[in-house]
Amino acid sequence: MKKYLWTSLLFIFTSFLLWGRNEDEQNQEKLSDEELMETVQKQTFRYFWDYGHPLAGLARERSNGNDDIVTTGGSGFGIMAIIVGIERGYITREEGTKRLIQIYEFLNKSDQFHGAFPHWYDGSTGKAFSFSKKDDGGDLVETAFLIQGIITSRNYFNQNNEEEKELRKLATSLWEGVDWDWYRNGTENLYWHWSPNYDFQMNMPLYGFNETQIVYLLAAASPTHQIDPSIYKSCWENGTDRYQLSLEKDSAKPLFWAHYSYIGLDPKFKDGNSEKNYFQLIKERTLENRLWCINQKDKYPNYGEKEWGLTASDDPFRGYMAHEPTTNLDNGTISPTAALSSIVYTPKESLEVMRYLYETKPKLWGEYGFKDAYNQTNNDWYAESFLAIDQGPIITMIENYRTGLLWKYFMMDEDIRTGIQRLNWTFEQ
Repeated sequence: MKKYLWTSLLFIFTSFLLWGRNEDEQNQEKLSDEELMETVQKQTFRYFWDYGHPLAGLARERSNGNDDIVTTGGSGFGIMAIIVGIERGYITREEGTKRLIQIYEFLNKSDQFHGAFPHWYDGSTGKAFSFSKKDDGGDLVETAFLIQGIITSRNYFNQNNEEEKELRKLATSLWEGVDWDWYRNGTENLYWHWSPNYDFQMNMPLYGFNETQIVYLLAAASPTHQIDPSIYKSCWENGTDRYQLSLEKDSAKPLFWAHYSYIGLDPKFKDGNSEKNYFQLIKERTLENRLWCINQKDKYPNYGEKEWGLTASDDPFRGYMAHEPTTNLDNGTISPTAALSSIVYTPKESLEVMRYLYETKPKLWGEYGFKDAYNQTNNDWYAESFLAIDQGPIITMIENYRTGLLWKYFMMDEDIRTGIQRLNWTFEQ
């Protein structure tokens, strides 16, 4: 009798635990796709709002580093995240205006290098913080990511009050101050870096296809320091055949190439070098990245249709690494930003990853959304970090998928329209 009683009690207790677990799972599953995206966006927004540098207003480089290092490229994405926050009701328009004026005033009085910004600033002093020994001056690519956000903001904040007029004035001053043409160094190339101490010794000309397409558009669109459109054709389209190699034959690319230039720039355009537009080409590369992960399941058992996405992120072996779909650059590390920020290209597949990570990997979810990366083949490693450059594309690309908000306000800019005409790009819907 006692044995029967204890067996019954054990059955009831176990059933209660299973019922509670199932109820929790059901509660999670009750989130619609819209609710899930909203949850991810709202949590990710906190990185740029709650964790912004108190003096500079700019986004800190990472959550687990020097709190005074702020990032220019990541802050460009952060500016657009603040616009999303206003539209979604996370903050008021007035709060967002005040924060952006703070950022633009900081930039105006901080180190600049022929109008370009460094990769990092010391947020307390406005002095350039060296990214590496010779990278202690202007970084044209990070500058372009920042300017992409600044231009978006000067179109979004279009009201006729004193605060928004001041914001637009500051934004225009920063945009028009960048001497894109000077970064040619007298050649027919744009160069990534210039240092007051090392000049152009970094010697990195900008060739596509990678994250640099936005640089060429801005350089062609500048009303003050524009480049000739022929430089785009020689350096991006035809200079080394990298366009064909990268976009039509070679899938071995980290997915941030599919994101950084296209948060403001709508990728549904042709530049005369392919029958397909960039949106179609990048979608194909994203699906190849996904297929690579699915095909590596024997090596990395957690990989699959719900766990894919290789890009640059923190790494358990190397600290930081650009993960790509090749044998020597894929070590089992998945970065949530890869699939989630690709949602404009692969909505079904990206939402499947978003839901799976949110519902089944509590270690990956934190104060500012999804943490930077995880690797379940290395002692079930989860990064403790959040990075501006990875969080920014998540919230902004989700918004572009939902409403096209950031594409709208960047693409309406008159200077940008002029640049597109000069480059002879044609857009498709």
